[in-house]
Amino acid sequence: MGDKKKVERLKEYVQGVLDNKDGKMLYQEYKEDIERVTPRECFEIFTSRIEEGYTPREILKILDKVINVFHKSLASYKWKKPRENSFLDILMKENAALEERLGKIRKIILEKKVEEKREEIRSILKSLEDFNEHYLKKENILFPYMEKKMDIFNGLSIMWSLHDEARESLKNNIALLEKEEFSLKEFNVEIGKLFFAMLGIVKKENLILFPAAMELMDESEWEDMNRQSTEYGFPFIERPPIEEGEKIEIHGFEGMKFKTETGELSFEQIMLLFNALPVDLTFVDENNKVRFFTKPKDRTFPRSPAVIGRDVRNCHPAESVHVVDKIIDAFREGSRDTANFWIDFKGRKLLIQYFALRNSKGEYKGVLEVTQDITDIKKLEGERRLLQWE
Repeated sequence: MGDKKKVERLKEYVQGVLDNKDGKMLYQEYKEDIERVTPRECFEIFTSRIEEGYTPREILKILDKVINVFHKSLASYKWKKPRENSFLDILMKENAALEERLGKIRKIILEKKVEEKREEIRSILKSLEDFNEHYLKKENILFPYMEKKMDIFNGLSIMWSLHDEARESLKNNIALLEKEEFSLKEFNVEIGKLFFAMLGIVKKENLILFPAAMELMDESEWEDMNRQSTEYGFPFIERPPIEEGEKIEIHGFEGMKFKTETGELSFEQIMLLFNALPVDLTFVDENNKVRFFTKPKDRTFPRSPAVIGRDVRNCHPAESVHVVDKIIDAFREGSRDTANFWIDFKGRKLLIQYFALRNSKGEYKGVLEVTQDITDIKKLEGERRLLQWE
């Protein structure tokens, strides 16, 4: 009961910070609780503010201030460290490698050699684009596992917003260094933002995310996460020895056939057909849960088995959830049947389409997301009527 009261008081403290009340007075009032806060309680506190209607972006404005106040308690919190080459240990090794690369840039800045080593800095920053794989493994593997365990981890949307801030800051810094007219003053401001963003995420992982995750998962779950991570990169570290799972697994019903008036297929044939299509498919059911996705050879956006059963809203950055809601609401009420988008992604043109799924009675049964790389399709001209291998 005491811990529940403590968490309620800490929620009041964070609300006071959000309301811009006097920091010193707040600290004195809640000092006893602040000095005993745990990583898991941090999630409970911040998730409660999201449930009260605050957006992750609004919470980000006060997040570091609050974590700095909580720092002493979080830093002294005792938690079991992950075993060698487990999913979490690999993430921690990637963080150490990231800090080493950022340290090289810091050294150049301290030596006041930014302008003469501008190309070297740009090269390091370009290499940091690979660190996106670290963020993707958290968003697509670790976060879904944690969300399924406890509702308090819906607050992970805040950390996803931090990832997006780091991605945006990295892009801005690279663009700045590639300008013909270089501004050292502007660079110092932007590189400071990047250090704050990327190292801030590392700090929050070490103080809050990783300790909470270690308390939550058992060994078999960590092994599952490791197997799922093999489809991602391992930025700045040697690829760890992880046993990969089967690419296509048919669970049950092997002897059964899928029959319709247009033919019949085995379950293996169905999967082979799905994965041979030159598109990525994801099915979300009428309850907004991800139920199925295909695994074509060159999937555009990563998907991991961990997302199965996950609320589709948690599969997107918090800033785009309102678009997801708008599409689903329109499909559900029957005012729309499709939604189309096209974006530029890593030098390719992607077409992303959403289709409402309805049964024979017209009842809404979910959404099919189809992503297709149309770069080469857009270049087609004239006709090709003869076989020509390329």
